[in-house]
Amino acid sequence: MVARSKQALDELAAMARGTTLAIGADVTQPGEVEQMFRQIEARWGAVEVLVSNAGFGTAAPLENTTDELWQEALELNLTAPFRCIRRAAPGMLESGWGRVVVIASVVAKRGEAEVSAYTASKHGVLGLVRSAAAEYARCGITVNAVCPGYVDTPMTDQTVEDIRARTGRSAADARKVLAFRQPIGRLIDPAEVAEAVHFCIVNGAISGQGINVDGGAVQS
Repeated sequence: MVARSKQALDELAAMARGTTLAIGADVTQPGEVEQMFRQIEARWGAVEVLVSNAGFGTAAPLENTTDELWQEALELNLTAPFRCIRRAAPGMLESGWGRVVVIASVVAKRGEAEVSAYTASKHGVLGLVRSAAAEYARCGITVNAVCPGYVDTPMTDQTVEDIRARTGRSAADARKVLAFRQPIGRLIDPAEVAEAVHFCIVNGAISGQGINVDGGAVQS
C-alpha cells in the first residue's frame, strides 16, 4: 500500500488481514516511484498486481482553470499511473503474468462541466489502459480501468463542499444532488469499487476495458 500519508497507511494496514507493507511515497515524483518499487521487490519480488488508485480533482470553470491546476490533475491522474505501469511491466513480462487496474471515473466516458482538467486526465487514463492492454495482450498481462461514479469517500466530500460553497445549499442537500445523478439514487459504496477491481484481477479474459461502477449513469 502506497500513499503520501504514512500515518493513514499504517492505520489501514492495522485493519487489514494478512501481511502488508505500508510505504509513504508521492507517486508524482519519479524517484519516489522507483524507490517504492525497490522496497516491494526487496520484500516480495516483482510486482504481479498493480492497482493505481491515486487521484485528484477540483472543480473550476474552464476559463478559471490555471496551468497549475491543469498540470496537477494530469500529473497525478495520468502520468503517475503511466510511470507505475512502465515500472511494473518488466517484471510482469518476465514472469508471463500480470494484472493492472487503474481507477478512472465515469468522466473518462463523458464530458462534465467545470472539471475540464479532471475529465481530460481520466479520458487519458482510458487511452493509456487500452493501449497497454493491446500491447501486452499476448504476454499474460491484463490492463483495465474501473470507472466509478460518485463514491462515498473524502474526495466526494470535497465535491460536496464545492457545491455548498458555490450554491449555498446544505451539505446534506449537496450530497443528495450527487446521489441522484446516479439512477440508483445513492452514492457508490467503496466496497463496490473494490469488488470490480477484484473482478479485473481474477478474470484473465477481460482486458482493455473501462468497467463502470456508477449505478447505471453511463451505459457503455
